[in-house]
Amino acid sequence: MKIKIGDIVTRNSYNHDLLFRVMDIYENEFKQRVVLLYGEDVRLMADALFHDLKLVDDKEKMSRKQKAQSKVNRSLQLLQQDYELIREKNEYDATSGYSTEQNFFQVPGKVLHLDGDPLYLKKCLELYERIGVPVYGVHANEKEMPLKIADLMEKYRPDILVITGHDAYSKSKGKISDIKAYRHSWHFVQTVKEARRIQPNLDQLVIFAGACQSHFESLIQAGANFASSPSRVNIHALDPVYIVGRICFTPFMERVNVWDLLRNTLTGEKGLGGVETRGVLRTGMPLRTSYTEEEEESS
Repeated sequence: MKIKIGDIVTRNSYNHDLLFRVMDIYENEFKQRVVLLYGEDVRLMADALFHDLKLVDDKEKMSRKQKAQSKVNRSLQLLQQDYELIREKNEYDATSGYSTEQNFFQVPGKVLHLDGDPLYLKKCLELYERIGVPVYGVHANEKEMPLKIADLMEKYRPDILVITGHDAYSKSKGKISDIKAYRHSWHFVQTVKEARRIQPNLDQLVIFAGACQSHFESLIQAGANFASSPSRVNIHALDPVYIVGRICFTPFMERVNVWDLLRNTLTGEKGLGGVETRGVLRTGMPLRTSYTEEEEESS
């Protein structure tokens, strides 16, 4: 069997449940060929023995991706329905119950999305653009995030910070409560702590942190508003975007109910959780769409 870096594979020992992307192939201390895997649709990082893998052909890959995309589209449809209801409520409030014809504009919060996977970052940025969220995307290795976050926050000054990438819990490394048994949870926690050192207020800086199977409790204690994964399950690559989008379009005087936020995500409350948080959307007026000739001449 010829498997190379970049191929899409499944694992025999897990009944071919998930698609993985081959990131590296190396030899362990027992002279066994080991493959480093990144989840294709979930933010999971795993090692597997070479002989445990099955190469996925183009037909199967397309079929699986179509099913996954159908689930994404359904979640996005529900999210867009929420956005439309929020927009209508904001319009009602801004016009005093439609009693005036005052034009207004809205300023959603700025997002800094720090991701350990460049391909997932690209997918997330495309979705942010699709739903109209202003975002700066930065790719950084999970281990380097705590060292880079201060400079990035100074440069971009975000209202919402996303810290994500790949993670996994390994039973062989310790108990589920031991953060040392996780691939990158410790790095995510340190990044959150550094961000909170700069901005400790949970409403001035909203933080989402974590990936598949991450140490949820430690991330919340470190200062994240939302995190994964309460039940140590896998989360979808796009779940952070859904949470961030809802926060972005909720007015800053309103609080987001955690259950309302989680119910339309792809993973739900087993993979995502958080604390009650204010929105970041601000409404202003008037909206200028044109200028008189006198104004143009005097400018």
